[in-house]
Amino acid sequence: QVHLVESGGGLVQAGGSLRLSCAASGRTYSRFAMGWFRQAPGKEREFVAAVSWSGGNTYYADSVKGRFTISRDNAKNTVYLQMNSLKPEDTAVYYCAHRRRDIVVVTPLGYDYWGQGTQVTVSS
Repeated sequence: QVHLVESGGGLVQAGGSLRLSCAASGRTYSRFAMGWFRQAPGKEREFVAAVSWSGGNTYYADSVKGRFTISRDNAKNTVYLQMNSLKPEDTAVYYCAHRRRDIVVVTPLGYDYWGQGTQVTVSS
């Protein structure tokens, strides 16, 4: 079992920045991809960004390209999401997810473990 804990969410004005963290513990696999998803009220969970084990492969939703950066520190079992130039439409609960394979995918069905989520609210 893998346990994921997100942190770093909060309230920020449009144009501001936040950095989310996700710490993994428990039975983490030797090499695994990680992803960030978000879910706004009344909407389905959507892909935001994902990163391979090495950090060499990253993928982003078109809506966040150029504004968000995903990274990871494997020594700390932690993945980060740096969010800049935030917009009100970025408001959502953000979830990190662990995939047992080192192949990045954008569908939430491809991830095996999920954190509890952290709220990000961007005011206009």
